[in-house]
Amino acid sequence: MTDWVVEAKDLTKVYKMGEVEVQALSGASLKIKRGEVVSIMGPSGSGKSTMMNILGCLDRPTSGEYVLDGESVATLNDDQLAIIRNHKVGFVFQSFNLLSRQSALFNVELPLRYAGIVEKRSEIAKAALEAVGLGDRMKHRPTELSGGQQQRVAIARAIVNDPAMIMADEPTGNLDSKVGKEIMTLLLNLNKDRGTTLIIVTHDPTVSGQTQRVIRIRDGLVEDAAEGKK
Repeated sequence: MTDWVVEAKDLTKVYKMGEVEVQALSGASLKIKRGEVVSIMGPSGSGKSTMMNILGCLDRPTSGEYVLDGESVATLNDDQLAIIRNHKVGFVFQSFNLLSRQSALFNVELPLRYAGIVEKRSEIAKAALEAVGLGDRMKHRPTELSGGQQQRVAIARAIVNDPAMIMADEPTGNLDSKVGKEIMTLLLNLNKDRGTTLIIVTHDPTVSGQTQRVIRIRDGLVEDAAEGKK
Protein backbone atom coordinates (compact mmCIF):
# COMPACT_ATOMS: atom_id res chain seq x y z
CA MET A 1 0.00 0.00 0.00
CA THR A 2 1.38 3.38 -1.01
CA ASP A 3 1.93 6.17 1.53
CA TRP A 4 0.17 8.59 -0.81
CA VAL A 5 -3.58 8.75 -1.38
CA VAL A 6 -3.27 11.56 -3.92
CA GLU A 7 -0.45 11.91 -6.45
CA ALA A 8 -1.28 14.51 -9.09
CA LYS A 9 1.34 15.74 -11.55
CA ASP A 10 1.11 18.48 -14.19
CA LEU A 11 -2.69 18.52 -14.30
CA THR A 12 -4.29 20.73 -16.92
CA LYS A 13 -7.97 21.28 -17.60
CA VAL A 14 -9.30 23.20 -20.56
CA TYR A 15 -13.00 23.96 -20.97
CA LYS A 16 -14.35 24.90 -24.39
CA MET A 17 -17.06 27.56 -24.35
CA GLY A 18 -18.03 27.97 -27.97
CA GLU A 19 -14.87 29.06 -29.75
CA VAL A 20 -13.24 30.18 -26.52
CA GLU A 21 -10.98 27.94 -24.46
CA VAL A 22 -10.75 28.51 -20.71
CA GLN A 23 -7.73 27.11 -18.90
CA ALA A 24 -8.89 26.12 -15.40
CA LEU A 25 -5.74 24.21 -14.43
CA SER A 26 -2.34 25.00 -15.90
CA GLY A 27 -0.01 22.20 -14.82
CA ALA A 28 -0.90 21.81 -11.14
CA SER A 29 0.89 19.20 -9.05
CA LEU A 30 0.27 18.03 -5.49
CA LYS A 31 0.61 15.00 -3.23
CA ILE A 32 -1.44 14.13 -0.14
CA LYS A 33 -0.38 11.50 2.37
CA ARG A 34 -2.62 8.74 3.68
CA GLY A 35 -4.36 9.93 6.85
CA GLU A 36 -3.54 13.60 6.26
CA VAL A 37 -5.98 16.46 6.89
CA VAL A 38 -5.61 19.07 4.16
CA SER A 39 -7.51 22.19 3.16
CA ILE A 40 -7.60 23.64 -0.35
CA MET A 41 -8.05 27.39 -0.66
CA GLY A 42 -8.03 29.92 -3.44
CA PRO A 43 -9.95 32.91 -4.82
CA SER A 44 -12.91 32.52 -7.17
CA GLY A 45 -11.70 31.34 -10.56
CA SER A 46 -8.45 29.98 -9.15
CA GLY A 47 -9.13 26.42 -10.24
CA LYS A 48 -9.80 24.92 -6.80
CA SER A 49 -13.26 23.60 -7.74
CA THR A 50 -11.84 22.04 -10.89
CA MET A 51 -9.08 20.49 -8.81
CA MET A 52 -11.65 19.08 -6.39
CA ASN A 53 -13.68 17.60 -9.24
CA ILE A 54 -10.62 15.87 -10.66
CA LEU A 55 -9.32 14.63 -7.30
CA GLY A 56 -12.82 13.31 -6.52
CA CYS A 57 -13.09 11.56 -9.91
CA LEU A 58 -16.07 13.71 -10.90
CA ASP A 59 -14.08 14.86 -13.92
CA ARG A 60 -10.86 13.97 -15.70
CA PRO A 61 -7.94 16.25 -16.58
CA THR A 62 -7.19 17.36 -20.13
CA SER A 63 -3.63 16.20 -19.53
CA GLY A 64 -1.40 15.16 -16.67
CA GLU A 65 -1.19 12.21 -14.30
CA TYR A 66 -3.42 11.37 -11.36
CA VAL A 67 -2.92 8.35 -9.12
CA LEU A 68 -5.62 7.80 -6.47
CA ASP A 69 -4.81 5.33 -3.71
CA GLY A 70 -2.23 3.65 -5.92
CA GLU A 71 -4.43 3.45 -9.03
CA SER A 72 -3.93 5.59 -12.14
CA VAL A 73 -7.28 7.23 -12.93
CA ALA A 74 -6.56 10.18 -15.24
CA THR A 75 -7.58 8.35 -18.42
CA LEU A 76 -10.47 6.21 -17.13
CA ASN A 77 -13.86 6.46 -18.85
CA ASP A 78 -17.03 7.65 -17.11
CA ASP A 79 -18.14 4.18 -15.97
CA GLN A 80 -14.70 3.35 -14.60
CA LEU A 81 -14.54 6.71 -12.79
CA ALA A 82 -17.96 6.04 -11.23
CA ILE A 83 -16.73 2.74 -9.80
CA ILE A 84 -13.55 4.32 -8.41
CA ARG A 85 -15.56 7.23 -7.01
CA ASN A 86 -17.98 4.87 -5.25
CA HIS A 87 -15.23 2.82 -3.63
CA LYS A 88 -12.48 5.36 -3.00
CA VAL A 89 -14.13 8.74 -2.31
CA GLY A 90 -16.72 9.97 0.18
CA PHE A 91 -18.27 13.39 -0.54
CA VAL A 92 -19.63 15.99 1.88
CA PHE A 93 -21.23 19.04 0.27
CA GLN A 94 -22.26 22.45 1.59
CA SER A 95 -25.88 21.82 0.56
CA PHE A 96 -25.94 18.25 2.00
CA ASN A 97 -27.35 16.73 -1.26
CA LEU A 98 -29.75 14.37 0.49
CA LEU A 99 -32.87 12.78 -0.96
CA SER A 100 -35.59 14.77 0.81
CA ARG A 101 -38.32 12.12 0.59
CA GLN A 102 -36.16 9.29 1.92
CA SER A 103 -35.08 8.45 5.46
CA ALA A 104 -31.63 9.16 6.85
CA LEU A 105 -30.96 5.42 6.73
CA PHE A 106 -31.91 5.16 3.05
CA ASN A 107 -29.67 8.13 2.20
CA VAL A 108 -26.70 6.52 3.94
CA GLU A 109 -27.39 3.18 2.23
CA LEU A 110 -27.13 4.72 -1.26
CA PRO A 111 -23.36 4.18 -1.82
CA LEU A 112 -23.80 0.57 -0.69
CA ARG A 113 -26.68 0.11 -3.13
CA TYR A 114 -24.57 1.50 -5.97
CA ALA A 115 -21.77 -0.86 -4.97
CA GLY A 116 -24.15 -3.82 -5.19
CA ILE A 117 -23.91 -4.63 -1.49
CA VAL A 118 -27.02 -6.43 -0.21
CA GLU A 119 -25.93 -8.48 2.77
CA LYS A 120 -25.88 -6.49 6.01
CA ARG A 121 -26.43 -3.24 4.08
CA SER A 122 -28.77 -1.80 6.69
CA GLU A 123 -26.47 -2.84 9.53
CA ILE A 124 -23.49 -1.11 7.88
CA ALA A 125 -25.51 2.07 7.29
CA LYS A 126 -26.85 2.04 10.85
CA ALA A 127 -23.30 1.76 12.20
CA ALA A 128 -22.28 4.79 10.12
CA LEU A 129 -25.19 6.83 11.49
CA GLU A 130 -24.33 5.80 15.02
CA ALA A 131 -20.73 6.88 14.39
CA VAL A 132 -21.93 10.42 13.69
CA GLY A 133 -24.31 10.52 16.65
CA LEU A 134 -27.59 9.94 14.81
CA GLY A 135 -28.52 6.48 16.01
CA ASP A 136 -31.91 7.84 17.15
CA ARG A 137 -32.70 9.67 13.89
CA MET A 138 -32.41 6.87 11.32
CA LYS A 139 -36.05 6.94 10.22
CA HIS A 140 -36.27 10.73 10.00
CA ARG A 141 -36.35 12.45 6.61
CA PRO A 142 -34.00 15.38 5.94
CA THR A 143 -36.92 17.84 6.28
CA GLU A 144 -37.36 16.58 9.85
CA LEU A 145 -33.71 17.22 10.73
CA SER A 146 -31.74 20.36 11.55
CA GLY A 147 -28.98 21.57 9.23
CA GLY A 148 -26.32 20.12 11.49
CA GLN A 149 -28.11 16.76 11.60
CA GLN A 150 -28.48 16.74 7.81
CA GLN A 151 -24.74 17.31 7.48
CA ARG A 152 -24.13 14.42 9.89
CA VAL A 153 -26.25 12.20 7.63
CA ALA A 154 -24.13 13.35 4.68
CA ILE A 155 -20.95 12.51 6.61
CA ALA A 156 -22.33 9.06 7.49
CA ARG A 157 -23.04 8.53 3.79
CA ALA A 158 -19.48 9.60 2.98
CA ILE A 159 -17.87 7.09 5.35
CA VAL A 160 -20.21 4.13 4.85
CA ASN A 161 -18.04 2.54 2.12
CA ASP A 162 -14.85 3.08 4.15
CA PRO A 163 -13.31 5.25 1.37
CA ALA A 164 -9.65 6.10 0.92
CA MET A 165 -10.51 9.78 1.38
CA ILE A 166 -13.32 12.17 2.23
CA MET A 167 -13.70 15.32 0.13
CA ALA A 168 -15.67 18.05 1.89
CA ASP A 169 -16.72 21.13 -0.10
CA GLU A 170 -17.43 24.00 2.32
CA PRO A 171 -18.91 21.51 4.85
CA THR A 172 -19.76 24.26 7.36
CA GLY A 173 -20.87 26.88 4.82
CA ASN A 174 -24.64 26.53 5.47
CA LEU A 175 -24.32 26.19 9.24
CA ASP A 176 -24.04 28.69 12.08
CA SER A 177 -20.69 28.97 13.84
CA LYS A 178 -21.60 26.70 16.77
CA VAL A 179 -22.92 23.87 14.61
CA GLY A 180 -20.10 24.39 12.11
CA LYS A 181 -17.59 23.89 14.91
CA GLU A 182 -19.35 20.65 15.89
CA ILE A 183 -19.20 19.37 12.30
CA MET A 184 -15.48 20.18 12.03
CA THR A 185 -14.86 18.38 15.32
CA LEU A 186 -16.76 15.35 14.00
CA LEU A 187 -14.75 15.28 10.75
CA LEU A 188 -11.44 15.63 12.58
CA ASN A 189 -12.40 12.89 15.04
CA LEU A 190 -13.32 10.56 12.18
CA ASN A 191 -9.90 11.21 10.69
CA LYS A 192 -8.27 10.52 14.04
CA ASP A 193 -10.28 7.38 14.80
CA ARG A 194 -10.40 5.85 11.31
CA GLY A 195 -7.31 7.31 9.67
CA THR A 196 -9.35 8.47 6.68
CA THR A 197 -7.66 11.12 4.57
CA LEU A 198 -9.64 14.37 4.75
CA ILE A 199 -9.55 17.07 2.05
CA ILE A 200 -11.58 20.22 2.74
CA VAL A 201 -12.24 22.89 0.13
CA THR A 202 -13.00 26.12 1.99
CA HIS A 203 -12.91 29.91 2.03
CA ASP A 204 -12.96 29.98 5.83
CA PRO A 205 -9.60 30.52 7.54
CA THR A 206 -11.14 29.20 10.78
CA VAL A 207 -11.67 25.86 9.03
CA SER A 208 -8.32 25.79 7.21
CA GLY A 209 -6.55 26.67 10.45
CA GLN A 210 -7.64 23.32 11.89
CA THR A 211 -6.02 21.29 9.11
CA GLN A 212 -2.48 19.95 9.03
CA ARG A 213 -1.69 21.61 5.72
CA VAL A 214 -3.13 24.37 3.55
CA ILE A 215 -2.83 24.01 -0.22
CA ARG A 216 -3.36 27.33 -2.01
CA ILE A 217 -4.32 27.44 -5.67
CA ARG A 218 -4.12 30.51 -7.87
CA ASP A 219 -4.39 30.86 -11.65
CA GLY A 220 -4.63 27.10 -12.11
CA LEU A 221 -1.43 26.30 -10.25
CA VAL A 222 -0.57 25.15 -6.74
CA GLU A 223 0.88 28.34 -5.32
CA ASP A 224 1.67 27.10 -1.82
CA ALA A 225 1.31 23.93 0.25
CA ALA A 226 2.39 25.23 3.64
CA GLU A 227 2.17 23.39 6.94
CA GLY A 228 -0.87 24.25 9.04
CA LYS A 229 -1.87 23.36 12.57
CA LYS A 230 -0.78 19.88 13.69
